[in-house]
Amino acid sequence: MSTPASVVNVGADLLADAVADQATPVTRVDWRPPMTGTEDDLATVAADPLRRTANERALAAMLDVTATLVDVAPASEVVGLRRGEFLHAGPPIAWDRASGPLRGGLMAGAALEGLVDDPEDAVALFESGSSVTLEPCHHRSAVGPMAGVVTPSMWMFVLEDAATGRRTYCSLNEGLGKVLRYGAYSPEVLTRLRWMGDVLGPLLQKAVRGSDHVDVTGILTQMLQMGDEAHNRNRAGTLMLLRDLSPAMVASGADTADVAEALRFIGGNDHFFLNLAMPACKLALDAARGIDGSTMVVAMARNGTDFGIQVSGTGDEWFTGPAQLADGLFLGSYGPDDANPDIGDSAITETAGIGGFAMATAPAIVRFVGGSVPDALATTRRMHEITLGENPRWSVPVLEFQGTPTGIDVTRVCRTGILPQINTGMAGKVAGVGQVGAGLVTPPAEIFPKALARLAERTRERA
Repeated sequence: MSTPASVVNVGADLLADAVADQATPVTRVDWRPPMTGTEDDLATVAADPLRRTANERALAAMLDVTATLVDVAPASEVVGLRRGEFLHAGPPIAWDRASGPLRGGLMAGAALEGLVDDPEDAVALFESGSSVTLEPCHHRSAVGPMAGVVTPSMWMFVLEDAATGRRTYCSLNEGLGKVLRYGAYSPEVLTRLRWMGDVLGPLLQKAVRGSDHVDVTGILTQMLQMGDEAHNRNRAGTLMLLRDLSPAMVASGADTADVAEALRFIGGNDHFFLNLAMPACKLALDAARGIDGSTMVVAMARNGTDFGIQVSGTGDEWFTGPAQLADGLFLGSYGPDDANPDIGDSAITETAGIGGFAMATAPAIVRFVGGSVPDALATTRRMHEITLGENPRWSVPVLEFQGTPTGIDVTRVCRTGILPQINTGMAGKVAGVGQVGAGLVTPPAEIFPKALARLAERTRERA
């Protein structure tokens, strides 16, 4: 009996390893059974005559968007927030279920707006619920990092797709450590926020209105070639933004000391560009919403208690499960017991194909979130298995300039069991603590079968 020229092994590596030990070439196929209980729904959605075309439309619509920074203005003006109204990250949630960092951010926001003198007094205000309302950022075409708290007086970036006029919004980035978005509310946090409202916001508004609009999508394209992945590493993107805006800031006529302070703040805050990357990704993904039959995920968001996704073919419905604890590196003496479960709208970057999906283009990120360089390369390759295509604008040099994996497909996640990889910061679970680390996390697996079941239900309704 002749020895086969090669062997194809599907699934477990036990047989493959034995064959390879005999010097026989082995092709390994990483096959896994679908998620438990999804077989019937997978078969139904796979047979949907709309699915293929709908997913092609959704991916194309997303890739056609170009995000441009066109303005900076208070949230009261651009998203219509009124006194007592608060936006937050993630799917809808009430105060009684809010996590520590979200509560801390809301307490800081209440003090910033003058609803209370002491942030600690805001607890009673939110418990009563009589004069305050909470709403997800996503419901106002906005995104917020970590706690994502936005109040009427906070200034926001305004991004626009010139082809459609569609807009998205995000607050300005405070930096790392003890900041509102990580749930801190100490006096220095409020002092910084007031300076951002009194000085930084108006100065940025003058700069943006007084210069050519900033091509945020173009900066994202360049920064991925320069070692950023646009979620937890934004150093190159921040410096390119500073390059584009600093001449107009200097020529704005503002007090020179204010200009110098603003330039110093932005230049010393490597994460400043994150708050532009996020609304750019949302702007692209919003173009793919509402396409009947599409199985593409258009939002992933966390409020520190729940992790939720939205899917193109199911409208604005949220599919939720418990937010997970990240695995990563901790600051100082902090450890896993100090960390809150995952929080923030910043997973919109992974939803669009960057962040954790583009770890191969930013191997230095492992020094911030943990893992190794081979892990980063393997992660990007693995994400191709659950996405509908690639983004030719956002390419990975080390992978022969292959486009980043783009368009998370609910059916592929359920069929393979591979979950989206997210890079994230970690907030302290106690309100007021701030940042305790950074790491890697995935969504709770059960939310994808929930979305698949709804897609299958809609398919049957049309049949």
